[in-house]
Amino acid sequence: MQKTRVSYGEAICHGFKYLLREHPEVFVIGQGLWSPWYVGNSMTGLDKEFGVERVIDTPVSEASCTGIAIGASLCGYRAVAIHPRMDFMILAMDQIVNQAAKWSHMLGGKAHPAVTVRSIINRGGEQGAQHSQALQSWFAHIPGLRVVMPYSAEDARDLLVASVLCDDPVLYIDDRWLYEAECELPSTPNLTPLAKIGPKLIRMGEQVTLVGSSYATELCVQAAEDLAKHSISADVIDLRVINPINYDLIVSSVQKTGRLCVVDGGWSSCGLAGEIIAGVVERVSSPVVFKAKPARITLPSAPAPTSKPLEQIYYPKAADVVNAVRSMF
Repeated sequence: MQKTRVSYGEAICHGFKYLLREHPEVFVIGQGLWSPWYVGNSMTGLDKEFGVERVIDTPVSEASCTGIAIGASLCGYRAVAIHPRMDFMILAMDQIVNQAAKWSHMLGGKAHPAVTVRSIINRGGEQGAQHSQALQSWFAHIPGLRVVMPYSAEDARDLLVASVLCDDPVLYIDDRWLYEAECELPSTPNLTPLAKIGPKLIRMGEQVTLVGSSYATELCVQAAEDLAKHSISADVIDLRVINPINYDLIVSSVQKTGRLCVVDGGWSSCGLAGEIIAGVVERVSSPVVFKAKPARITLPSAPAPTSKPLEQIYYPKAADVVNAVRSMF
């Protein structure tokens, strides 16, 4: 199969091109869809190639464009509502949490809002507390809403395609810190149904299990490379789908390694990292499996700073993962 080297952002664009070309029921709606300032290189030229009737740039109304997408999805369309900043998607919480996630349950499975909500995480660059939030744990808490967080450029495309072709409402979360990461992208998407996609082992080791999603997986990969210099080998598991979570691969890895470190771009309190640790502890065959207490690497319990020097302290680094793992031995 022919492959092309592309960046993470370009891979998302490839996913949209495939969907818009192959599925006439797909359309995209949101703020700033024609602007690289809003969506980077992830939608370049789509409005020109497929028309402004299918790539619809809207006024600033998160609630309205999300409600339109959900309504259209109940009428046979596969709509994608895009929020260039996750922070402002909060204004569409009623549409996402009370409407999209509940329709199938409330109507006996006879109505399926096949809507995808794409939400972009923006951090760093001195953007401050209202523009830098990673709120994935909020949405992973909601039954009826699938939540995906691609790490690799290939998954950025293929999970987008799987999300849009899924009959359930999906929150697709991408992170600008990954936009320049590259991979060799096969010309044809992997069309595995979203319900069959789970965590992926991306590096094999024997002594510790590192678990992450999205940019946190990149920290796990960097940490695993550094740990290898200290003769510590790590399994690195990319969650990919954070609601629902399939624990089988993680539990199997921990039963082998006896050590677990979970990295997340959100806060610790009621967060994804704590949920993974709790889920593994509930499922391992015996507590004696653990050779050391599990660790989680998350944001400090404070809003994001605006100061660049404070940002350097605020955001976790691979060195933090390395230090946490080395303390287990």
